[in-house]
Amino acid sequence: MEKISKVLIANRGEIALRIIRACKELDITSVAIFSEVDVEGVWVRKADECYPIMGDAMKAYLDYEVIISLAKKANCDAIHPGYGFLSENAQFAQACEDNGIIFIGPKPEHIALFGDKMASKIAMKEVGVPVLEGTDEPINDVKEAENIAQNIGFPVIIKAAFGGGGRGMRIVRNKKDFKQMFESATSEAIKFFGRGEVFIEKFVENPRHIEVQIIADKYGNVLHLGERDCSIQRRHQKVIEIAPSPRLTNEARKELYRIATKAMFKLGYESVGTVEFLLDSQDNIYFIEMNTRVQVEHPVTEIISGVDIIQRMIQIAEGDKLQMLQEDVKFRGYAIEFRINAENPQKNFIPSVGTITKYLTPGGPGVRLDTSIYSGYKVLANYDSMVGKLIVWSLDWQGAVKKAKRALDEFYIEGFPTNISLHREIVRDNDFKEGKFNTNYLDEKLETFTLSGEQHIKEEEEKVAKIISFIAKIKQKNLKVKH
Repeated sequence: MEKISKVLIANRGEIALRIIRACKELDITSVAIFSEVDVEGVWVRKADECYPIMGDAMKAYLDYEVIISLAKKANCDAIHPGYGFLSENAQFAQACEDNGIIFIGPKPEHIALFGDKMASKIAMKEVGVPVLEGTDEPINDVKEAENIAQNIGFPVIIKAAFGGGGRGMRIVRNKKDFKQMFESATSEAIKFFGRGEVFIEKFVENPRHIEVQIIADKYGNVLHLGERDCSIQRRHQKVIEIAPSPRLTNEARKELYRIATKAMFKLGYESVGTVEFLLDSQDNIYFIEMNTRVQVEHPVTEIISGVDIIQRMIQIAEGDKLQMLQEDVKFRGYAIEFRINAENPQKNFIPSVGTITKYLTPGGPGVRLDTSIYSGYKVLANYDSMVGKLIVWSLDWQGAVKKAKRALDEFYIEGFPTNISLHREIVRDNDFKEGKFNTNYLDEKLETFTLSGEQHIKEEEEKVAKIISFIAKIKQKNLKVKH
């Protein structure tokens, strides 16, 4: 076992802060990096050491040669990539290894395997995981792709072969739209991933998106930490995540756990990771992808399982053996995570920028807020629009929904539009309250929601005005008494 003493965090924002906190609890020195525009970042202040990376704001967290050089300069023995940026870059993981630095994550070969959607699909099929009917090799020829789509039968889905997160993805319901959709998908894939190859799969109507959290050590021990329901999405991007899924049958749940853990054991996977599936209306299970990193939504799993996923990642990277068996993992209650984004719901959710002028956060039992923003914080256009994650927990589903409603009503950000108003509408919707949702939930509901946050701001301002007026009256009364 190789004890880690100093970790460089190759990321920014709330995940950088989350890793710093885990390091502190493990008595590990944390080192932050920051771009020129992130000089006021909270994680920069909280880390034990910090180093700037000059130049382009976005490239600062992507230049792994500079990052590794800084890690060596700071005498770090490990690097944690967080999520996004370099977290699923096999070349980065290999470069860390080549420079004698521990990469806190899976082995480079597993990152490479699951970063290639086609190769991962074939590998998972070979170890007995059910997959959707579709192509086995990347395609860039529209005629060939159209013929394959016709053989599979519409509707089909076009997916970027070397990317994820909903980019380079299009649903095609008939032949006449295929060429346009194909060209749109490949163009977007080139823009975001540098490669335009795609693959074609049978499209499942109204599925649920369920993922299983895996944790595995180098000794062949593989455990699951339950499932998360990530069905509530917009443009294939997750909006709300729930653990456990409120309407999953015990039979389907057990089968998901069995499939995920068996596959990761057979493939020799190491570290934490997430196996993602689609479930149709008959609970048929289909593998879609594997994420070889910590997920944005990991807090809901931590809350119901009591397992600190970031700390476990670090300990596994040290060569530690899992100190628990599957039967030792106990799940308790329901947790819901709401992604808080700087975006304007009234303008098709276009990303927003600005400075926080007023900031009131929710609290109380069962409420967790993972964020790095503060009053005066500036949201820039350089990075992802997510500014925080609100997580609530209760012993039962209805309790969690009620807690979410209360916490979201307490949450107040002024200075730029956010999607908090969307979340407030969702938790008041009867279908959500009953756990009746799939990946088309928001497509069907958005038009029925009132997405203006102006009313909530107006109510808050009226409350403040009343308090100020009340205080003024008391002061005036006291002055009269004194005279």
